Parts: sequence; structure tokens; C-alpha cells
Amino acid sequence: MPNLEVDGAVLVYDDEGPRDGDGGVPLVFIHGWTANRHRWDDQFAHFAGGRRVIRLDLRGHGESTGAGVRTVGELAADVVALLDHLEVDRFVPVGHSMGGMIAQTLVLDHPERVERVVLVDSISRMTYSWARGLLLAVSTLLPFKLFVAVNIQRAFAPGYPKEKIREYIDASAATPREVVMTCYGAMRAFDVLDRVGRINAPTLIVHGYHDIQLPLSQMLRMANAYPDAVVRIIDAGHELPVEKPAELTAVIGQFVTLPAA
Repeated sequence: MPNLEVDGAVLVYDDEGPRDGDGGVPLVFIHGWTANRHRWDDQFAHFAGGRRVIRLDLRGHGESTGAGVRTVGELAADVVALLDHLEVDRFVPVGHSMGGMIAQTLVLDHPERVERVVLVDSISRMTYSWARGLLLAVSTLLPFKLFVAVNIQRAFAPGYPKEKIREYIDASAATPREVVMTCYGAMRAFDVLDRVGRINAPTLIVHGYHDIQLPLSQMLRMANAYPDAVVRIIDAGHELPVEKPAELTAVIGQFVTLPAA
């Protein structure tokens, strides 16, 4: 498996599809908290038939090594290092949840390199009511595996197969505790809501109607701040890439093939 050593971490990645550029600039798929690059299996396989596609396991996740981080910006720096290594200049970041926070960081810090942006079940600022903030704070005191299980269980819409949810819980719980908890803190501190109005790149925002991890109301607040955003709502929970893979793939496909402005 190809990998790259970056600042004390070894990042495992996939890089497939044609290099001639006829299908458009590369798509870079970025997974979310406690997940791994295989969250994008459906989308990656679909788009690799016509354009270059890249995905990675973020540091400490999946098959990548590395300690946790203090900020989402540190994870974004890893993505930039990988793209520099692969000699990719222009690209389209496609980020899910925490990956969407990374995608927003990339376009804000490197606007000249991002052609357009796709945000899946993500937000620009995490905000809580007093009661929900207290509940989240208490949840961090739970035994680690229970903490992970509670958070992953609630990410799926009612009716999603329980055996599949158990598989995702087991995979997430295999992520080192230090990585899980520091990334959790980095997400809670993430706030670019006052800056996204500067983003000129066309943006697709796709959200699950039943998402209670990052509620629809918060996404709509973010979407309203974007100067050029298309919003699509899908009947799913927080895990759109695996809950409704075909629908998500189709929506992304329509957006990335739109003529450039």
C-alpha cells in the first residue's frame, strides 16, 4: 500500500484513475472522525473510472500511524503534504464530517489550489445548547469503548442494519484513544463560520435529513454564510457515504461535472 511519512506519521493512501486530466482535476476524498478511507469505497470506485481520485487514512486512523492533533489545521497540513508529494496542484476536496472541516480549511488556506468544494454532513462551527454541551462533556467521562459506541450508534438514521453499525463501532474503537479524543477536541474548537463568506470556489453541501451529530439547522446556518453554495438534503443520518452511497455519488457527480464559472 503506498504511504508517505509526514511529521512523525505514516499516511496510507490510494491514488487511482487516469492522469491525463480529461475528466477534470483530481478528487480528494477525506474521511471523518474515527473513520478511514474506505468510508468512500462507493464514490472512489465510481469516479476512478473517469478521473484521478485520491484518498487517505488521516493520521492515527485506519492504517495510518501518528499521534493525535490539537487542531483541524494540522490534519489539513497532512493533506497538503500528500498532494505536494503526488505533484497535485489543483484539486476538489470532498470531505465528510471532520473531513469537511478539513476541506474548508484547505480552501481558506489555499484558495488558488481548490477548484470547488464538496462538504458532506459537515459544518463550519460546532455550537451547542447548554443541555447538549453538558451531555457531550459527560459522555467524555464514559469508558472509551462506550464513548465511541454511543457516538457512532447515533450517527446512523433509524433502520440502518444493526450488524453494520456494530462493524463501524468496532472499527472506530480500534482507533487509538489519544487520536480519538484529541480529534474530538479539535472538532469542538473548529470555527470558520465568520470566514466562509470569503470562499469563492463553488461549493456543494450535502446533508442527511436525520443527522443528529451535526444537526441540519447548523448546516443551514453555514450554507447561508457561503456566497456560492448548492445544498442537497438526502433522507439519511450522519453517515451519508455508506447509508445512501448511490444517491451521494450521483449528487457529487452532477456537481463536479458542471462547467466551471
